[in-house]
Amino acid sequence: MRPRGGGGQTVSDSNALVKCLVWDLDETLWHGTVLEDGEVRLTDEIRDVIVALDSRGILQAVASKNDHDVAWAKLEEFGLAEYFVTSRIWWHPKSQSVREIAEQLQFAHGTIAFIDDQPTERAEVAFHLPEVRCYPADQATALTGLPEFSPEVVTVDARRRRQMYQATQRREAERSDFSGPDEEFLRSLELEMRIGRAGEEELTRVEELTRRTSQMNATGVHYSDSVLRGLLADSRHEVLVTTMRDRFGPHGAVGVLLVERHPSVWHLKLLATSCRVVSFGAGAVILNWLVDQAAQDGCHLVADFRATDRNRIMEVAYRFAGFAENDCGCRDDIPAADGPEGLQRLHLVPSARPSATTVRLEAPDLTTLPV
Repeated sequence: MRPRGGGGQTVSDSNALVKCLVWDLDETLWHGTVLEDGEVRLTDEIRDVIVALDSRGILQAVASKNDHDVAWAKLEEFGLAEYFVTSRIWWHPKSQSVREIAEQLQFAHGTIAFIDDQPTERAEVAFHLPEVRCYPADQATALTGLPEFSPEVVTVDARRRRQMYQATQRREAERSDFSGPDEEFLRSLELEMRIGRAGEEELTRVEELTRRTSQMNATGVHYSDSVLRGLLADSRHEVLVTTMRDRFGPHGAVGVLLVERHPSVWHLKLLATSCRVVSFGAGAVILNWLVDQAAQDGCHLVADFRATDRNRIMEVAYRFAGFAENDCGCRDDIPAADGPEGLQRLHLVPSARPSATTVRLEAPDLTTLPV
């Protein structure tokens, strides 16, 4: 098996927790071969693993060379079909199945795990997708004891992660059937966004977002629970968490902002948002709100950005909002950068921004200190 990573301050696929476990079926999830034996056997131990991983917020999927209708009917018979957010049950190579699952979920390969009883299948996946972690079927009952399947804290959002992804699938199905403009569809969702100051209850959600988010993380930096607690205790800092919901249900915590306020400039140390809400323009709504708040306070904005191999879309969001490498004396109010190598500081002179037309926003007034 591939080495497993430990802690670290920058988000890295090599040390990431597993976000999705992809199961083979025959002689892996169940004993027997469904097309040959007809009757296959599911052990209580495997069922317990599936339920436990689900409760920890680890998504699960199926990649099996099989007849789809027969295999899926067996999963339904066992009462397990609802636990799998997607499947590729067909006769294509397993690496193609795992790749498509990762693309559908928008997960980096390093956060995907694959379990199969056949060494040749594991080797085929490992050859084409070297970042995917592969496990033999005889280790299935031990997975829940491994660190990469054991988040230190399981948040409310983590426990309902599967349901949120399944709601996303229903939402996307409706979107594909919608014939009007995108903006009209977004309004039909009745989107609500709440930006709030983090308290004790929200800290774990903020920490989890900085750890799990790589594509929409402006610096790739993971803020630990202890660091976040220190920021909460500093009156100059704002630790903000963004949640969303629509008529399909809650999206959960989808964004985090870390802002340090100085007399003439606000320092946006981190903006990270979930990939799930990119298509709803969540990042733009958050940035426009922050820019408008800074404009009301008569302060400039400086945003930290560090390019990674996955966060190009975040740089586009900053540039589109108007941030650039402009020299300005306001930078003198901000302590010298002590972040990771390659950190840039982008500058913006804020001006009033219009309210979002597709999202109902509830947010605090940052121009006044919290009580």
